[in-house]
Amino acid sequence: MKNTMQYFITVLFLVSLVIPINGYCSTSITPDENYDYPFVNPYEATVLGTPSLYKKAFPDKIRKKEFELIIFNDRTIPKVFWYHDKLQYSLAWHKKKAPLIFTIAGTGSGYNSLTMTSLQKIFFNAGFHVISLSSPTYPNFIVTASETMVPGYIEQDSADLYRVMQKAWQQINEKMKGKVEVSDFYLAGYSLGAAQSAFVAKLDDTEKKFNFRKVLMINPPLNLFNSVSILDEMLDENIPGGLSNFNSFFNSIFDQFADYYKKNKITLSDPDCLYEMYKDNPVKETDLAALIGVAFRISSGNMIFTSDVMTQSSYIVPGNKQLTPFTSLTDYGIVTFHTSFTDYFEEYFYPYFKARTPGLTREILKSRTSLESIESYLKDTTKIGVITNNDDIILESGAIDFFKKVFRERAFIYPNGGHCGNMEHIVNVANMIDFLKQNRP
Repeated sequence: MKNTMQYFITVLFLVSLVIPINGYCSTSITPDENYDYPFVNPYEATVLGTPSLYKKAFPDKIRKKEFELIIFNDRTIPKVFWYHDKLQYSLAWHKKKAPLIFTIAGTGSGYNSLTMTSLQKIFFNAGFHVISLSSPTYPNFIVTASETMVPGYIEQDSADLYRVMQKAWQQINEKMKGKVEVSDFYLAGYSLGAAQSAFVAKLDDTEKKFNFRKVLMINPPLNLFNSVSILDEMLDENIPGGLSNFNSFFNSIFDQFADYYKKNKITLSDPDCLYEMYKDNPVKETDLAALIGVAFRISSGNMIFTSDVMTQSSYIVPGNKQLTPFTSLTDYGIVTFHTSFTDYFEEYFYPYFKARTPGLTREILKSRTSLESIESYLKDTTKIGVITNNDDIILESGAIDFFKKVFRERAFIYPNGGHCGNMEHIVNVANMIDFLKQNRP
């Protein structure tokens, strides 16, 4: 029984961890006097999210439909990925003409993750049709929609997303027989999806397939490489004894939650379940940082494994090994868990793109994963805004100053909220919608 309880609590905790807005206002650290987000510690905010008391209530059920799409007709899907034969995405729509917003998930997340479902409800309730897309780092996207099948190069990933958006909109028109009437197009993303949304917008300014009216970046990284390095360090530096002692570390934390569960008979389906447990059993900040690192390592491990199998690069799986739906993947999971993003960059990612781009250096490639590479575009355009937090744990020193300087009145910077922890806060939601609806006919 104890092991079963630990399993469910573990799943709940890690789902919470992988949660990871915009308006015209001052870039001061307090954009709204009504902002009362409860967590001052950024690690607590990142893990616990927004308790129900601070959220706006939305209907549980909305009008939506899931779709499957073939992006590359000639792509061979390995047997081990038999369930990824088509790209999956969803549409929430109104029966009347309305603006349509594309939303892009964060690192390792699918179109139907908890965070994406929340964003879908937020934007649908505000009067938008919503197309929800998985992250280019999500296995289903890598297998079916990534041209290179090596995610992380934001320009390339954004081009993949732009292709998907066009094909998805075409499919919806055909399948729905013109019932989804659109006045104009919008775009939003959170975390890595936020950075990608900026690159997609820049591409669309040239291609003009959608002519996005507004683009919203929610808690973006400034530089992808720097942010994932920070997340790697959270795991490597906060487990006593290092990764070799991970099992002992992990079990000691979840023993506390298992005991609390048995004593208090809480309901795991309650969205505030984790919050209630945490109030009575607070976890050390170093443990929270380690658990955030664990969640990221699991996501990046899935990405690395999927990419390696698709490209047959023999980085994780030997090239002569044919994986089937019945092959045990446990050993490969262990290898990927011990593979940091820095390892991925140095041993797999950089060599792959260097072979295709003569003269490409590590420094140039890292710079191309940064919003700084399109700084002049972000400064000049008036349709892109950013919402972030002064204590966002994935931002390096100087990142907040960059957002203030570049986005000026198009930036909301909250004093606290961690990484996406305050995304569903009622004030944050209001500012998201306010930015998107400004200057709209």
